Amino acid sequence: MSGLERAEPYGVLLYYKYASVADLDELVSFYERNCSSLGLLGRVRLAPHGVNVTVGGKLSALEGHINAVKSNALFEGTDFKLASCDQPMNDQVAKECGFTSLSIRVVEELVTFSSHPLVRSPDISFAGRHLSALEFHSVLQSAGKLLDEGSPASSERLVLLDARNLYETRIGKFHTPGVETLDPQIRQYSELHDWIDDNSERLQGKRILMYCTGGIRCEMASAYIKGKGSGFENVYQLYGGIQRYLEQFPDGGFFKGKNFVFDHRISVGSCNANVISTCLLCSCPFDDYSSRCRCASCRMLVLVCDSCRQVAGSIYTCELCQKHGKHGLSTTATENCKSEALPQEIKLSTLSSERQGFGASRKLRILCLHGFRQNASSFKGRTASLAKKLRSIAEFVFVDAPHELCFIFQPSVVEGHSESSTEHGGPPPKEKCNKKFAWLVPPDFTAGSEANWKEADGPFDPLQYQQQTNGFDSSLAYLKSMYLREGPFDGILGFSQGAAMAALVCARKDELKGEIDFRFTILCSGFALNLAVFEHGSINCPSLHIFGRDYGRDRQIPNKASADLAEYFENGSRVVIQHDSGHIIPTRSPYIDEIKNFLQRFL
Repeated sequence: MSGLERAEPYGVLLYYKYASVADLDELVSFYERNCSSLGLLGRVRLAPHGVNVTVGGKLSALEGHINAVKSNALFEGTDFKLASCDQPMNDQVAKECGFTSLSIRVVEELVTFSSHPLVRSPDISFAGRHLSALEFHSVLQSAGKLLDEGSPASSERLVLLDARNLYETRIGKFHTPGVETLDPQIRQYSELHDWIDDNSERLQGKRILMYCTGGIRCEMASAYIKGKGSGFENVYQLYGGIQRYLEQFPDGGFFKGKNFVFDHRISVGSCNANVISTCLLCSCPFDDYSSRCRCASCRMLVLVCDSCRQVAGSIYTCELCQKHGKHGLSTTATENCKSEALPQEIKLSTLSSERQGFGASRKLRILCLHGFRQNASSFKGRTASLAKKLRSIAEFVFVDAPHELCFIFQPSVVEGHSESSTEHGGPPPKEKCNKKFAWLVPPDFTAGSEANWKEADGPFDPLQYQQQTNGFDSSLAYLKSMYLREGPFDGILGFSQGAAMAALVCARKDELKGEIDFRFTILCSGFALNLAVFEHGSINCPSLHIFGRDYGRDRQIPNKASADLAEYFENGSRVVIQHDSGHIIPTRSPYIDEIKNFLQRFL
């Protein structure tokens, strides 16, 4: 890079827009052409209901992008938040924040409000009333007194609700004497839905002022709160978020500390921002996330000062995991960060026996994803022989997929009765049936329930798996929450559709770093779905592929489909086992020996 190029002003642009997108393909093409031609890097998320964009580049290029976007009537009234800053200097931070490449993705939700797909996203048209930075400040200044007609009134108590994650609120938040501030202390935004449900009594009948970084998270959350009905009508949100507030009040106003941002800047403070947070270990004032230290159990960012990092190693347990008794090693430091910690080799040995698994004494923890129309219990039963033969080196953890399916009964061709029905021709009693789930679903999917039966459209279609292309984003959010609750895991095992889901996660392994970390994957009777944008040999993840030969008896997933999936993984890191059985995971020799050999590499 020349000196002239290095001197050119650099910046970051954030904006979002909720609006009905008539042609997603056309919008994807626009962003691909425009951002690539202008040399912009970052994240572009597109959905049928709008866009969410965070990109960086030369200021002149960002201004050119804004002008191009404004020419589209879809973006009328959009708040473009453009800030000048230095170019990314820390490669690790830039990569984690997605600023080393351009990522354009079509998603189901711009922000995932709930990890459970059965929770319907709130209608954004019911979002809370927007307050400008000046209005928001005035409301806080008057602590609930009238601004003008329709503004929060003094007759009802005012509360501030922070819609951000704990690692954000640690380093900066609003503080106003006489006004209660509610900090949900969540690890990720998809947990806010549950927090609101659990704390409704703290919100009902109040005048609620919400805020987040740039505004988009408040749109969804405020609409959800208002949708609760009586007593939840008075919800307001800071338009443009903390970023616009700090622009209006450079001295910080009522905001104390720094504003965490999801780009290479890490945080942005006022001209006289105070350090309000402390080091996790020694409690000295500290608010710098540039070292990217994370909790060993849940992978949330934690604050560890330079001195503590030098003496305490790299194993930390966040305050939430400590509170809920999560496993992990809490390293302590004395005053002024002068540690008398255990010798390094003792600390690593202790950890090996508990979570991280560098020693042979700890089993590999493997998250198991069942197939379509199965559940955790049935898959556990189907893999009992495998688990037994691997019990000395591996521990299997089973989980239900998030999409609940309708019950299906197949009408009989004899006398008009169903093979699984009662003598009157209807479905069997619901109490005799176990719920069935899926990771991916057809485009016309309708969520099922225990009382929801559906008659099969016809005989079993062995190619039905090719139509199950929707639901990935909500399943991914569900897996992220699973990792927070039950992680970490060394590997992911997927069977049939579970293997297709696991492969999609593998393809985004770098992008998901810190949220879904694993060292290997085992894909059994798998197939590729929604992987067309990836090249063969492009997925860099150690993988074991187990599937039936051409002459096998797997009538559900053909040999070619599983072989094609294996081709997406790097040739040097994939192992293929072909067997002569059906739609199963074989556990007899020589197959079980090959599975053990693969797993031994990670002990």
